[in-house]
Amino acid sequence: MAEQTRLIKKYPNRRLYDTASSCYITLADVRDLVLSQEVFQVVDAKSGEDITRSILLQIILEEESGGAPMFTSDLLAQMIRFYGNAMQGFMGRYLENNIKSFSEMQNKLQEQTKTLYGENSPMSKDMWTQFLNFQGPAMQNMMGTYMEQSKRMFAQMQDQINSQARNMFTGFPFAVTPDEADKPEEKDK
Repeated sequence: MAEQTRLIKKYPNRRLYDTASSCYITLADVRDLVLSQEVFQVVDAKSGEDITRSILLQIILEEESGGAPMFTSDLLAQMIRFYGNAMQGFMGRYLENNIKSFSEMQNKLQEQTKTLYGENSPMSKDMWTQFLNFQGPAMQNMMGTYMEQSKRMFAQMQDQINSQARNMFTGFPFAVTPDEADKPEEKDK
């Protein structure tokens, strides 16, 4: 049987009402639902519109405004530049897939430490932190290499698309190659 989605209603007074527990909750409570991997949906009580993404973005904003932000100003500016760009949909899927891969790697490490050291072992609880402290530079290097490979692959993909587009339009009388566009027009003699 599929897990039922927990419904949270947001009222005009900005309060969030959890229909499962029949009480008002805060953004911190919604954050806890995310951390416990609860399936939920937030809807506007008046319009019925799904506003889950908006609530999640508010939680991210609160986290980023706290003591240790995850995103640099440069990264946020780069993300903003993708809005309205042809690559907007691609970038969203790219980030989502990479975060899923990272989470899966983290979960596998946690499962392995539970298997080796037991469920409640202090070693198990601190293993991820120890791993990152020890392997942090190596992981950063690995991620940097991965990003460079992705950048090269993306550039190759762009070149291939440009080449295909040029080949598609070379048979048309109005097609102009980039070399021809740079040449000055010759006047009729």
